[in-house]
Amino acid sequence: MICVALPGLAISDGHGRLNGRGLEGFYRAGRRLLSRCQVRVAGREPLALQARSTGADRVRFVGTICAGPGAGPDPDVVLERTRDADGTERITLRNTSLRLLHLPLEVALGTDLAELGEIASGRTGREVAAAVRDSGLRWTSPTLSVSVTADPPPTDALASAGLLRWEFALPPGGTASVELRVRQDGAGPVRAAGRAARGILADARATGDAPGLEALLRTCVDDLRGLLLRDPAHPADLHLAAGAPWRCGLAPAEALSAARMALPLGTGLAAGTLHTLARTQHPGPGPRYGMIPGPRRDSGPHLPPGCTGTEATLLFPVLLAEARRWGLPERDTRRLLPAAERCLAWLRDTVGDGTYLREPLPGGPVRCETQAHAHRAALLGADLLEAFGRPGAADLRQWAQELRTAFRKDFWAEDRAGGRPAVARTPDGRLLPHLGAAAVHLLDTGLLGGGEHAPGLLDKTRTEQLARLLGGPAMDSGWGLRGLATKEPGYNPLGHRAGAVRVPETAIALAGLAAAGHEKEAAALLRGLLAAAGSFGHRLPEMFAGDQRTEGGAPVPHPAACRPSATAAAAAVLLLTTLAGIRPDTPAGTVTLRPMPTAPAGEIGLKGLRVAGAPFSVRVSRLGLAMVEEAAEGLQLRV
Repeated sequence: MICVALPGLAISDGHGRLNGRGLEGFYRAGRRLLSRCQVRVAGREPLALQARSTGADRVRFVGTICAGPGAGPDPDVVLERTRDADGTERITLRNTSLRLLHLPLEVALGTDLAELGEIASGRTGREVAAAVRDSGLRWTSPTLSVSVTADPPPTDALASAGLLRWEFALPPGGTASVELRVRQDGAGPVRAAGRAARGILADARATGDAPGLEALLRTCVDDLRGLLLRDPAHPADLHLAAGAPWRCGLAPAEALSAARMALPLGTGLAAGTLHTLARTQHPGPGPRYGMIPGPRRDSGPHLPPGCTGTEATLLFPVLLAEARRWGLPERDTRRLLPAAERCLAWLRDTVGDGTYLREPLPGGPVRCETQAHAHRAALLGADLLEAFGRPGAADLRQWAQELRTAFRKDFWAEDRAGGRPAVARTPDGRLLPHLGAAAVHLLDTGLLGGGEHAPGLLDKTRTEQLARLLGGPAMDSGWGLRGLATKEPGYNPLGHRAGAVRVPETAIALAGLAAAGHEKEAAALLRGLLAAAGSFGHRLPEMFAGDQRTEGGAPVPHPAACRPSATAAAAAVLLLTTLAGIRPDTPAGTVTLRPMPTAPAGEIGLKGLRVAGAPFSVRVSRLGLAMVEEAAEGLQLRV
């Protein structure tokens, strides 16, 4: 179980225990401050009864103790532990018996002060020796000092065993509590960005016929807040960490993608993310001028690792253009426009006199997914440049047209079943026809003015064929979309880009299929992802096993998945708003509603979204008819 309010993080086993095994512990900024916090009452370890998240940043555990012999089946003591990501744990004892109980409470503490990367790779050392300090214990390494303080102070403290001890006398029905605070010495308490800036993401709510809609949206908004980080040099700018526990820092492509899917919750996150990443652009001169740096990412069994910096650079102008449609103030758009222009200039300079955007490393393949990102960036970037009277729009549109023409000829692999888009072309022109989730980006064309989507790289006929492929059993697991089709060489249901279900790609496919009118396939993905969300307690991981769904079964977790994950949490926002088909155009003062006509989730209501900087609420009936219940003054509805 994970609770997160970055830079604070707390991880325990499923019963709430902190035994110092694996990743368990309290963390701050990627360093484990405390790894072990074991509780015994009257010499007994509590019997765990319940472990439950009460928010992204807090978990609650309940256990019981039989304090004496011959007490019968009913427990004498109920123990409750409430753990907070900021490093606070409250332990409460309640006497449920009919007699006075004398209860010694012992808490054994320990830590190795290890870095998260060391822990993940199994390179941790022994626990650091403790020392008694004031009302608790202290551990010191050459680079770090950590203290645990207790309120009330313990009766006894034993440094050699890392033990704090209290003696309580509880009458029938009586309670006693101890609060422990884990702190890095000299650093002050953890101040989570999400708590101090709650207005950055709207308090959206969902209601409807489908079970779990309300819990899904509430959990995902809560998780997004828990993953918020500040730019240290510019604390007004917030962005999302990729996910916990593995990726608690800035990952440019994931931060941009999550901010884009979360636009229905407001444009503040998009603005903070764009401002933060604009400061990372390569200053030039040289071939990387204007590029946003990013690490390389594994691409599965058939392609070499890809450059996430390319994806981030192409996402930057797309997010800015769509944030403007959702209501990003013009002053923010103008401030960010030069950075978007540099991204678009990098695109045109890198393509040069050719047609395709190639990998930054020589000899790499021409990827289908990259061309989809580049085509969308060109069209939405041109739209943005033209709106502000900046040069370059016509050149971008002309290149996008040339790319569409060439792509439809060069990237389609014919076969007896109707063909498929190739995942890539090798430098010698050979097609790699493996079917995988990368193809969903061909459906994600981007939002232009008037509620219209930009044209895509595929024509209508081939889009229909792609919809059939994505909706078939080789790709749709029944829980979501596999990263690689089951019939492809190298398929692995737990391969994170070789067959596992990836939640963000599933939501992108769902939205793209719905926009293109392929509602049957979109509805199947929707029902599968909603069912998977229920199995995961409405906190979707970034990925899970791609095994086929069976009656009475449940999706299998992936051992390396982040949960919470920024892109998975934001994907749930995209999933729910796709049902209502919300397409705003704030500069034109309009919002278009194109709900899914068959209403695959039944009636649904979305309240507290934000369009044009004001609350926006919409309801879709069981007949697929949408009605606006709250909107900015003067915003006109289009259907």
